[in-house]
Amino acid sequence: MPSAEKLAKKQLYFEKLIDLCVNSPNALLVNVDYVASKQMQNIRIELRGKAEVLMGKNTMIRKALQIGHERHPEAGMDKLRAAMVGNRGFIFAKNCTLDYIREVLSKHTRESAAKAGQTSVVDWFIPSGPTGMDPSQTSFFQALNIGTKIVKGQIELVSEFKILTLGEKVSASGAVLLGKLGIRPFEYKIEVEMVYQDASVFSAAVLDISEAVLIQKFIAGVANMAAFSREVGIPTECGLPHMFGNAFKNVAALVADIDFTFKEVEEVKKFLADPDAYAAANPAAAAPAAGGAAPAAAKEEKKAVVEEEEEEDMDFDLFG
Repeated sequence: MPSAEKLAKKQLYFEKLIDLCVNSPNALLVNVDYVASKQMQNIRIELRGKAEVLMGKNTMIRKALQIGHERHPEAGMDKLRAAMVGNRGFIFAKNCTLDYIREVLSKHTRESAAKAGQTSVVDWFIPSGPTGMDPSQTSFFQALNIGTKIVKGQIELVSEFKILTLGEKVSASGAVLLGKLGIRPFEYKIEVEMVYQDASVFSAAVLDISEAVLIQKFIAGVANMAAFSREVGIPTECGLPHMFGNAFKNVAALVADIDFTFKEVEEVKKFLADPDAYAAANPAAAAPAAGGAAPAAAKEEKKAVVEEEEEEDMDFDLFG
């Protein structure tokens, strides 16, 4: 049976988490595997007054979110509870944006050496060339079947060798060899995995979508809506420009051959009356047409030359 003091601490933790979820509904769900205490301290110091870092046991967090969901069902804490898997915590944004928090997290990265039995988080290759190790240490390379040669009194790798594979265990020989070479292949930092915003939980990859991508998607959606509305005959705001354009074309076609005109169709009737004069008065518009004619003429000339060569070849007699 826990003491009254422990129960009071748990209750304070529950109230704090529920209050943050309700009053600061912008948060990052982060994974803190292999993150050192010094890293956490530096991040807390830099985010002080701007964001709140809250960690805890999964059982306590789940219990707090369950109580919070019963009190505030509209806050989406049930979705947060379902996402609490593994070594995760929260960073609630108070006086900053989520992007600022991500920038702070990316700055605090710790390099680490590979340890035997540890699961590799990267694919790592030892490049070919000199290693700086003396010939007496060739046994480390022989244990891993790495091709070497001795050049100028030091061991040199014949070709590039993959010593670590993502998701596989680090071998004891591989860990020792990387240590001998002074290579620290792993980088550990707080990883942002999910986002809690406006009672919704979604992947952190959404934060990487730029404004240009959003604008492009929106324009593509407007174009699709305009095409769809034109096809089914339902007028919409995005389809109105196309409707007016097509209507004007129909009106221009109707009045082209009759003795009736209005201001908007005068330029069209001038062009139909004398296309050559219109082209002379608008050289910029006529340039593409002239440019297209030149390649066509060159193509015809080339074709004629090829035909002449074929006729000359046909007159050739192998036996004279």
